[in-house]
Amino acid sequence: MGGLAWAALHAILPGMAQSPVLTFTDKGIYCPDGDFFIDPWRAVGRALITHAHSDHARSGHGAYLSTPGTDIVMRHRLGAVASETMAYGTTCQIGGVTVSFHPAGHVPGSAMIRVERKGEVWVVSGDYKVATDGLAEPWQPVSCHTFISECTFGLPVFRWEENATVMARIRDWWARNAAAGKVSILGAYSLGKAQRLMVGVAGAGPILTHGAVEGTCEALRAAGYAIPDTVRVGPGVDGKSHPGALVIAPPSALGTPWAGRFGPSESAFASGWMALRGVRRRRGTAGFIVSDHADWPGLNTAIREMGASRVFVTHGYTTPFRKWLETQGYEAGIVATEYAGDDAAAEAEAGVTE
Repeated sequence: MGGLAWAALHAILPGMAQSPVLTFTDKGIYCPDGDFFIDPWRAVGRALITHAHSDHARSGHGAYLSTPGTDIVMRHRLGAVASETMAYGTTCQIGGVTVSFHPAGHVPGSAMIRVERKGEVWVVSGDYKVATDGLAEPWQPVSCHTFISECTFGLPVFRWEENATVMARIRDWWARNAAAGKVSILGAYSLGKAQRLMVGVAGAGPILTHGAVEGTCEALRAAGYAIPDTVRVGPGVDGKSHPGALVIAPPSALGTPWAGRFGPSESAFASGWMALRGVRRRRGTAGFIVSDHADWPGLNTAIREMGASRVFVTHGYTTPFRKWLETQGYEAGIVATEYAGDDAAAEAEAGVTE
């Protein structure tokens, strides 16, 4: 088994008295007693999936297990896969461990995965946020001994405003553009953030969607999520047919010929990275600080409420966040993964050629 296995784990955290419930390999996070992986990035026989973003739910696995909300979007993205579902809070025995899924608050259907062996509990976060957004199932703490936590925004500079405050700002921006005879084009990732924005600004005018966004909306509607009515962009759907509309598209569609069809417009990008001045300057567009990941206070709240004494951090500001955790009395380590975190530069399902 490649990657960081038992010997290296023991060297980092000598307090471990027995083999760990989960190990870290070159394919992903592995459970030896259950013979499954969690969000593996290389093909494996059995994969438990925290959520349907493309860096966590990849093609090629023999079998998939996830929540119903994740499953329907995953099958929309990946096609026909051998998948099963588990409702939040239910348990199943897989080999020598007990597994359950718990709301992560990241995007619809997202889950933290709890793995228990003989009373020892590990939890893998996938991605999460503590604040509610009006769409994703609210995050719930899960008591555990070891927590594998993302830390995409693991620096004190990252502190999000209330969701309602940001949505009001977006509605105001949209209204100003419409009054000036312009369409508003908002870049947001097609799973989670796009739908969260729709819910937050619903009722302020017509909302048009890029095909990649609309396909995900259709899958979520089929899963029972209350996504506002939208209009897919296609022939005859543009700035003339829907003056003053809001267009929601993948970030990679901004500034392209696809976006040019709307005529006079203003573009903006919704991302947690817009908290950094350098990112705002490089993008050269308006920006709204909207993230589906925990900010600095959220990360600390989650870790405190999980009750774990041992925390592994992955993808993001891992080194400073690990050092911070050690100053707070935690045993802490870093897990090297191939997850992209919030607002990766490329989105596999963008489909900007339409």
